[in-house]
Amino acid sequence: MTCATEHALSHSVSDAATVNPCTLCAPLGAVLASAGVQGAVPLLHGAQGCATYIRRYLISHFREPIDVASSSFGEAQTVFGGESNLHRALDNVARQYQPKLVTVATTCLAETIGEDVGRLLRSYEEKRDRHPPVVSASTPSFKDGHVEGFHTMVRALVESLALQRGTPLRSVNVLPPIVSPADLRHLSEIASAYGLSPTILPDYSETLDGVIADHYRPLPSGGTRIEDIASMPRALATLDLTLTGTAPRASAVLCERGVPMRLLGLPIGIRASDGLCDALGEISGASMPDWLEMERGRLLDAYADGHKYVFGKRVALYGDPELVVGLAGFLAEIGARPVLCATGARNRALRNALEGLPSGTVEEVIEDGDFGAIEVACRRLKPELLMGSSKGYHMARALGVPLLRVGFPIHDRMGAGRLLFVGYRGSAQLFDNVVNTLLEVKQSASPTAFSYL
Repeated sequence: MTCATEHALSHSVSDAATVNPCTLCAPLGAVLASAGVQGAVPLLHGAQGCATYIRRYLISHFREPIDVASSSFGEAQTVFGGESNLHRALDNVARQYQPKLVTVATTCLAETIGEDVGRLLRSYEEKRDRHPPVVSASTPSFKDGHVEGFHTMVRALVESLALQRGTPLRSVNVLPPIVSPADLRHLSEIASAYGLSPTILPDYSETLDGVIADHYRPLPSGGTRIEDIASMPRALATLDLTLTGTAPRASAVLCERGVPMRLLGLPIGIRASDGLCDALGEISGASMPDWLEMERGRLLDAYADGHKYVFGKRVALYGDPELVVGLAGFLAEIGARPVLCATGARNRALRNALEGLPSGTVEEVIEDGDFGAIEVACRRLKPELLMGSSKGYHMARALGVPLLRVGFPIHDRMGAGRLLFVGYRGSAQLFDNVVNTLLEVKQSASPTAFSYL
């Protein structure tokens, strides 16, 4: 997979090869979205290795088991097509798991040979008297990465399942980007506090952050219920928390089906969290609950306590574009400078989403980039802190700059599923982590070995 690096000042020569990509494959995003639907089993149409790779990545980050089925292409299927393999895989999944839903995502191999998955699924349904519902999405990695694969599958779920019409419900649809299970739980808590019933899609807060069961369960509990997805067109509004991206929006489908849409972005920091709460207040007609007012006040108090440690600090951000945008706004709010904002996503939307920040805050933007390009930019910009996934650890070590692990994937630390960044509560935890990371570096380098701030 070849990526080109785009700097704030464009250049005409692109890299000949990727050096440690800052993105993952599109079917991985589709599998993650599928994991947030109750009773769903993801199935990849392609080679077995794709399913194994994706399972390893997701298990290593979430520390939870996840099954990914495969149509297991071999040489014959590569030449003659994989219809029989796909049908057999669907039969096996239905027999072994008895799922409420099967999601089919295509891999590069299936896309390269031009598999018409829609036709293959219609043929399957015609030949079976009984079968679980199937939703499919086209997710070739030679076109997009995991971020686009995630949103493509979410849209496919809404297009296929969100069909119910009728009396409006006192509910709100929430469409988040890739966040942690802890973030999903808190988003639900905030929406519920305004007297609204939230339908979060996808919701892997339990499926990928569960408990130790006393007996084997083929499928984990939790996830967005299919009946709740079906009733999404009856909600009062849809909150789309994704500002960036070129993947077709699920919120646009719901808007066509009569649900007003509000495009907000991730609620990280005071301003962004205020935006979420204001929207929920307008939708529900309710005022902010006291406990949220208190959490907002505590966040402001934390800013006052720690601003002198972060003001003017130069920070380099990398990862999924939506998280980078949210973190950049948060850093600008606390007086730090997100001098580099980088992503491996190919949607060319990061720069536009950063335009609302104060002029001069961001010195360089890299889109469709890799860690080779990000490291070169860091050596030029000299950040004092890196914020991003575990994939940047070797770069951080080479630069001698501390790394605060955020986003996906985090493979070398525990608790990735419990990291909370959204809302006032999550922003306060993030602020503490930023301050303490900077203090630890200062303390370790001090000749006086101070132990009091």
